[in-house]
Amino acid sequence: MGFLTIYQNNYTDSTVISNHFIDEYMEDANDAQLKIYLYLLRMVNARLDTSIGDIADKFNYTEKDVKRALAYWERKRLLFLDYDSHKNITGIHLLDSSAISNPSVNTAVTYPFVSTAVPEQPQVRQFSMEKPNYTADQLRDFKADENTARLLFVAEQYLKKPLSANDMRTILFIMDKLGFSEDLTDYLIQYCVDRGKRDLRYIEKVAISWAEQGITTQKQAAALAGKYDKAVYEIMRALGKNNLPTETEVAYIDRWRKFYGFDNDVILTACERTVLATDSHRFEYADSILTSWYKAGVHHKGDIKSLDENHRRSKANRPTASTNKFNQFTQNEYDFEALEKEILSN
Repeated sequence: MGFLTIYQNNYTDSTVISNHFIDEYMEDANDAQLKIYLYLLRMVNARLDTSIGDIADKFNYTEKDVKRALAYWERKRLLFLDYDSHKNITGIHLLDSSAISNPSVNTAVTYPFVSTAVPEQPQVRQFSMEKPNYTADQLRDFKADENTARLLFVAEQYLKKPLSANDMRTILFIMDKLGFSEDLTDYLIQYCVDRGKRDLRYIEKVAISWAEQGITTQKQAAALAGKYDKAVYEIMRALGKNNLPTETEVAYIDRWRKFYGFDNDVILTACERTVLATDSHRFEYADSILTSWYKAGVHHKGDIKSLDENHRRSKANRPTASTNKFNQFTQNEYDFEALEKEILSN
């Protein structure tokens, strides 16, 4: 998750807690809400960046805990939040607590406390991705270079195998034709291995994807990789997807995790059912399951078992169909899959 921009309307050089906050807000707030609010004040006055993940790590909370605390203070009108189109929090505006009970105090947000400079954006490039047929002499020269020899040694440690000539050809292609530096190539291999991918063909695909997006430095690659946490890739794998997530796929996952508020074990249960049910349109199928669970009030994995049991009882207690032909037609449940097989076999 990206860094948050925090704003405040009454900057001072130290962290100041008003008496009004102590008198009016401390009593009702729980420990997590107080810690997170005070930490925000500390960070904003020190002009330091932070993120949902950083705050969660600082206090050993979940990201959901942090979001609940921020939502609490937003309801108390001590801050308000900015969101992007996927409901991700992108900014926090801190307000003066004394201004809540005193409308004459100007509460306009005027001072940004995180740098507003636009970060370096990679430029999308288009070029041939065809791998050259390097000669044996070129491979020997490549391996003889001191820096390359170090990188190849590190790659062998990451991949846990000796590098074949084809493996070296792939790494040479990444550095020679895609223009990756030694550091960026090192980061690329580590990035893929951390995600359980030691296949050079997969690593090459990631390298090409980065090159097309104009990634030329380790910092840019880390920023791109940081868009998605490990849970996203776990969900992708659970649905049989080994590619980098597309914008549409990320939008589905964001809805399940952030809008519906499901923990990963609930989402993974839906993914398991999806994989057993269909080989295509799996995101749409999983979305239909999770949407129905959300509407049914599922919060934890244990709720699913109760919901399934209620469904089985309801089905068992369903009244028999009327002998009236019209009613029988509307009430019957047809096994269209079996019907389709029967038609195809004729």
